[in-house]
Order: sequence, then C-alpha cells, then structure tokens
Amino acid sequence: MRARTLMRLTFANAASAAYLGLVGASVVFEVAAVLFWEPGIVGIWPFLVTAPTSLLMAGIVGAIWGMDASVWLLVAAVVVSALLHALALGALLEALRGRRRGRGRGPTRPSRA
Repeated sequence: MRARTLMRLTFANAASAAYLGLVGASVVFEVAAVLFWEPGIVGIWPFLVTAPTSLLMAGIVGAIWGMDASVWLLVAAVVVSALLHALALGALLEALRGRRRGRGRGPTRPSRA
C-alpha cells in the first residue's frame, strides 16, 4: 500500500474522522479534568475508546517496564491504537463501498479484439 492510500483510509473518510474526533474529545476532556477539577478515573476513557488494542499495548508496556513505565509510553499506546482503529474503519468502509458499487455490474470479461 502506498502512503497516500494509508492516509486516505486513516483520515479522509467519515467513519475514521468521527472516530478520531471521539478519541480527541476524550483526551481533551481528560486533560481539562486534570487541569481544572479532581480527575478521578477520567483517564480511563481514552483507553476504553481505543480498546482492545490500547489495553493490550498498556499490558505489554506494564509487563516490560512495570511501574517504572513512563506515562508517555501509555500515551503512545493510545495514539497508535486510535490510528490503527481509524485505519481499520476506513478499510472496512472502503470494502463496503466497493462491494456496493460492484453489485450492479456483472463480471467483467476480457475483450476478444
């Protein structure tokens, strides 16, 4: 796959954009809660929105570095998980659109010219 295709599937469709917006909103809400209020367990929302990939990555980070793991590794786990999920949503949407477009046509045959 080319980089342009990956970018289009990850960012340039409605499903991926809505999902990334949801993840971004949960991160903004978490940062606002930390800065202005008592955060409580608000920090769990970015992990839940990007689950199961982020939870698996957080488990791997915890298994390798334990309690000494940097918070930036967990942030990277959320970011990578969100991008992987957005790519998967874009690919699914593209596959469904392609299947819907191809339904009206019959199988193409090579010309015998």
